[in-house]
Amino acid sequence: MKHHVQNNLQYPETEPKLINIRRLQSDLCSENPAFSPNFAKIISMNLLFASKNKHKLSEIRSLFEEAGLTTIDLQSVVDDSRIDDIPEDFETIEENAAAKAEFIYNIYKTNVFADDTGLEIEALNGRPGVYSARYAGENCSFEDNVNKVLEELKGISNRKATFRTLICLIIEGEKHFFEGRVEGEITEKRTGKKGFGYDPVFKPLSSDFTYADMPLSEKNQTSHRAMAVKKMVEFLLH
Repeated sequence: MKHHVQNNLQYPETEPKLINIRRLQSDLCSENPAFSPNFAKIISMNLLFASKNKHKLSEIRSLFEEAGLTTIDLQSVVDDSRIDDIPEDFETIEENAAAKAEFIYNIYKTNVFADDTGLEIEALNGRPGVYSARYAGENCSFEDNVNKVLEELKGISNRKATFRTLICLIIEGEKHFFEGRVEGEITEKRTGKKGFGYDPVFKPLSSDFTYADMPLSEKNQTSHRAMAVKKMVEFLLH
């Protein structure tokens, strides 16, 4: 995959809007007693989300809010027109997450995190896996990817699948990794209109509904990305 990065990226003229995490006031702490003892350790911190995916940004904003963190102008590089593509052409989601975080960190020199997600289907020997976002080819749509998976599973009774998200956080120049995984199965047809990606055909074992059937608040209780983000939040709070 070719990565097109304009020449002036190394010297950005304007900074992107950043996530600002501040110590919460006592009333907010009382609403989140599990986090209260740790808030004193967070005074001020900026984090940039290294992603061009608006759907992921929306989910992560929601997760930070649910965790009781004050988030101000939570944005990613999705609106930075100077960045055409972020590298994700490695062989594992761990490598992809690290590469994306490093790519943006080297441009903006600020604390940053990136994620990569893979859907691993048992009957397909772990495919699409690291190629989940482009399983049907370069420039494919979510719809294309889902169509290909459903076609390859046609007539196969084993629908077991695992959704994995790996987050790489670079803070003060050091990398930290957080993983979330959910076991489930691929449905025989799409259901639901929420979410994105493979959400209409992935049903976690803990539910009778696909992610696309769930409101975001419910998805955030069980999703692979939510698990990884919550681990990162716990790390930031300690």
